[in-house]
Amino acid sequence: MFDFKLGFGFMRLPLINDNPSDIDYEKVNKLVDCFIKNGGSYFDTGFHYHNGKSEDAIKKCVIERYPRSKVQIADKMPIYGMRRRDKPEIIFNTQLERCGVDYFDYYLIHNTSDIFYNGIAKKLNVFDFASDAKNKGLINHLGISHHDTADVLKQVLDENPEIEFVQLQINYVDWLNNVVQAKECYELVEEYGLDVFVMEPLKGGNLINVPENVNKLFTNYNQKSPVNWALSYVLNLKSVQLVLSGMAELEHIKENTEIVKNFNGLDDNQLDIITQACEIINDTTAIPCTFCDYCAEHCKKGIPISKYFSIYNDEMNSNVDQMLNFLYYDNYAERYEKASECVSCGACEKVCPQHIEISSELEKVAELFER
Repeated sequence: MFDFKLGFGFMRLPLINDNPSDIDYEKVNKLVDCFIKNGGSYFDTGFHYHNGKSEDAIKKCVIERYPRSKVQIADKMPIYGMRRRDKPEIIFNTQLERCGVDYFDYYLIHNTSDIFYNGIAKKLNVFDFASDAKNKGLINHLGISHHDTADVLKQVLDENPEIEFVQLQINYVDWLNNVVQAKECYELVEEYGLDVFVMEPLKGGNLINVPENVNKLFTNYNQKSPVNWALSYVLNLKSVQLVLSGMAELEHIKENTEIVKNFNGLDDNQLDIITQACEIINDTTAIPCTFCDYCAEHCKKGIPISKYFSIYNDEMNSNVDQMLNFLYYDNYAERYEKASECVSCGACEKVCPQHIEISSELEKVAELFER
C-alpha cells in the first residue's frame, strides 16, 4: 500500500508553552518540510488532539503549503468522546473544514472498544455514515483504530466488512500484554486479510528512554539506538503497511526516516535481544501510560494525569530520590489540581486505551509526592 511506511502523527506536537492548544507552528512547519523531503507523505490527526488544534495544524502546516496530491491526510471519528445527541456528519464536516480539505485519504472510527462501539457507534450509525461518505468520495479508505481485546475486534470486523485497515497499538513491550493483546489483534487482522497500521511503536516515548541495562543490551549487540530497535520490531511484521510516529524534533524525523529507509529485517538473535529487553522493561515500568491524554480530556478536576504518571515512573525507575521529580510535581501542582484531588469518578478510566486504574494510581502518586 505504501512505498514509504512511516507516518507523521500529529498527536504530540511541539508547543510554545504547557497549553496543548499553543502549538509551535513555525517549528511544525520545519518538521513537515523535513519529513516530506525525506520521503514522507502521510499525516495523521484526530478531532480532540491538542484541543482540536491538531487539525488546524494540518491545514496551516501541510495543506496550505503543499499540493494536495502530494500528501495523504488521515483523520478519525471520535466515538470515545461523543454523546447520543451528537451528529457524525457535523463532526465530519468540521474536520474537513479544520483540515482545509474536501476529502480524507484515510478515515478511521476512533477507539472501537466495546463500550464505544456497542454504545455510541451503533446508536449514531457511525459506520453507515462513514460508508456513505466513502461512496460520495469524501473518504478514500475506511478503517478503525482499536484499543480493546481481539474478541471485540472480531465483532467489529464481522459486522463491518467495509473496513479496509486496522490501526493497532503494537510495540515489543505490548506484544504479549494481556490487556493490550497486540499479538492476538494483529493475528486476527492478518486472518481477515486486512492491512495493519501501527500506533505507539515507541509506547509514547517510553521505548526511547529505556532503562540503562536495556540500553547496554542493545548497544553491546550492534550500537543501534533504542528507537531503531523499537521501530524495526514493528516494521518486521509482514502485514504492517504503515508505522505512525510522533516526531517533535528534527532529529526525530531524520532518525526515523533513516531507519525506515534502511530496514532489512530482524534475525532470530535480534528478536531474542528484544525479548530480553521487554522482560527488563516490564519489571521496571510502574504505570504503563503512553501519554495520549484521553484521560485528561475527561477529568472533571483538570488533573494533568499523564504528566504526574511520567514523573512518578521516572522516580520509581531511580535507585534514589530524584529531587527534580519532586520539584516538577510541585510546579505542576501549583498550576493544576494535585493528584490527591481525584474524586474517583471513573470518567478517565472509561477512555484509557491502556485500561489503567487511574484513580488508584493517582493515589500512589499523591502518596509519593505529597508526603
